[in-house]
Order: sequence, then structure tokens, then C-alpha cells
Amino acid sequence: MKIKEILLVLEEMAPLAYAEDFDNVGLLVGDQNAEASGVLVCHDALENVIDEAITKKCNLVVCFHPILFSGLKKITGKNYVERAIIKAIKNDICIYAVHTALDNHQNGVNKIFCDALGLKNTKVLLPKQNFIRKLVTYTIPENVEKVRNALFDAGAGNIGNYEDCSFNSKGIGTYMGNENSNPQLGERFEFVETAEIKIEVTFEKYLESKILKALFSNHAYEEVAYEIYELQNNHQNIGLGMIGEFDTPMDEKEFLTAVKEKMQAEGIRYSTFTGKQIKKVAVLGGSGSYAIKNAIMAGADAFLTADLKYHQFYEAENQLLLADIGHFESERYTKNYIVDYLRKKILNFAIILSEENTNPVKYL
Repeated sequence: MKIKEILLVLEEMAPLAYAEDFDNVGLLVGDQNAEASGVLVCHDALENVIDEAITKKCNLVVCFHPILFSGLKKITGKNYVERAIIKAIKNDICIYAVHTALDNHQNGVNKIFCDALGLKNTKVLLPKQNFIRKLVTYTIPENVEKVRNALFDAGAGNIGNYEDCSFNSKGIGTYMGNENSNPQLGERFEFVETAEIKIEVTFEKYLESKILKALFSNHAYEEVAYEIYELQNNHQNIGLGMIGEFDTPMDEKEFLTAVKEKMQAEGIRYSTFTGKQIKKVAVLGGSGSYAIKNAIMAGADAFLTADLKYHQFYEAENQLLLADIGHFESERYTKNYIVDYLRKKILNFAIILSEENTNPVKYL
């Protein structure tokens, strides 16, 4: 198996187009055309993890956090990033990062977080914006089903829990071909007036080239009339953070104790108790201070995230319980999810969960 074949599976799990613009995801180091010997899945691709990959004969390291985040002007081994990169290159090891591509996925980091806590009825806290586009095209009635099904197969027409969604309306189309035309109906220089169906479907913007290829390959006309619009609708199934509910409410101290146990947190920093029962909980794995107001607006009784600064705890405004459970802790089960996903998709191949704890934060 080539490494690039495994990368295709990883992109199915976490499409790179879902990642935030500031992020650095995908293949960061190595040759995707190399034969794969094994996959090591970790949280951070540090030097000790590369050593582990060498020992376990894995030439692909899949990490959550990208070891290469900002640009490097020199690679001399002077810091932990450069040392890891040098060792990976010397040993022909590829490094692939998922980060916010998996953060934004509806089954990704924050769904894993919610599942670990036992939250139900989950939905995205900050839906992704400017990600949905609409295709409008026109064809003869005899060609409608072929075109529409091809668009569906290419990924168009998915809205929430529904697929194969489209709107179709009848109308009259007109055209007249010039001397270079080869019309499906009528002759050159003939004014043609015919019944047509207008097809409208939405799609995620990263699928545009695939959608257009399906359209052109299955349309009856020599020249395909179509329009693409960028929609302002938020994508309800893609975005950062998530909010869900417990079946049974609990008091704040009981809630924090349960979080500490389930997320294996060695310490939790939290805001002043509000006196509310905790039923509705918002989560955002990693650094999530920017979503405090969103959690309040969503009616959360508590918001769990990481990397909160001193003054940000004031932003709870006694409207919810704000808790920082630790960056690593909030994402700790992500690598387990990646391993489980790959093992289901790639059978009889070494998919190994790293044994290295790369959490840089220690507690007394």
C-alpha cells in the first residue's frame, strides 16, 4: 500500500477543506508515493514519537497538532520542531496532521469530547460560514435524471440529515447556434424554443471542481448553461465547538468532578459557581476563549474548553460555569478516534496508537 492511499482515507475522515485558514494540515513531511510500512497515530509528532515510529517500523506518523505550524527559514536542530523534522526526514518518515480539519467535522474532536462526557442531542456551536454554494443549471426533461443523479453522486444535495436534495422547475429555453455549433436539438442558425428543467442544488465549496466535472460529463448539451452562487447560510454540520445535554441535570461541583474523571484531567480551573443545575453544556477542544459569548447565547449552563486567561473568567458574567480543563485533556481521545477509524477502513495493516504522552503541561 502506498502512503498516498492512506492519505485518501484520512481525507475522508477529515477533509482538508474543513480546516481553518490559519492552520497547516495535510502531509507536512515526506514522500506520499513511498510504500507504507505502518502508521503511528499520536497527538504531537515530537522527536520521541519519531523515535517510537522508527522502533515500531512505521513510516507514516499521523498527528493531531501540526509539528510545522509557521514557516521555517532554517532547519538546524536548534529547537524541538527542527529536531523532529530532521529525524523524520533522515528516516524517511512522513508526517500528516489533521488538526482543525477534524475540529470542524461533525464527528470530530468536539463530538468525541461530548461522547466522553455522555452529552446527547449534540449540535455545532459555531457553524462554519461561507462554505455553501449553489449550482443552477438547465437541461431538457430527458436528461434531468442523469444530470441530477451525477450531481448527487459527486456530493451535491446534502442538507443536514437529508441527501439528494434539489429543486426543479419547468420553463422554456431558447438558443440559436452559430456555424461552429453542434446543437442537440435543432440545426445551426435555427432559433430553438424547447421545454427545459431548471435544477438547483447546494454543495460544499471544496467539491466545486468535482461537481462541475459531473455536470459537464452528463449534460446533453454541447454548451452547458450553469450558474454558481456563494450562499451566506451557515453550515450547520461543520464548525467549531459543540453543545449538548445530559439526560439528568447535576449540580456544579458534581459536574466538575465528573468532567475531571471522564476527561482524566489533573486539574480544572473554573469560574464562580452560578448556583444553576448543569444540563446543557458547550464544549470546544483546545483553545476556545473566543466562543464564550457563543456558549452564553446558546443557553449553555457550562462551557468547557482550555487555555483561558485570567480576565476571560470574568466573561462568564454569572450566566454559565466556565471551566478550563487543559488543552491536551480536552483533545485526549482524538488519537484513539483516528486509530479506530483507520483500522475499520484499512484491514490487515499496522495502525498503532502511540504510547508517548506528549502533554507539555505538568501538575504538582
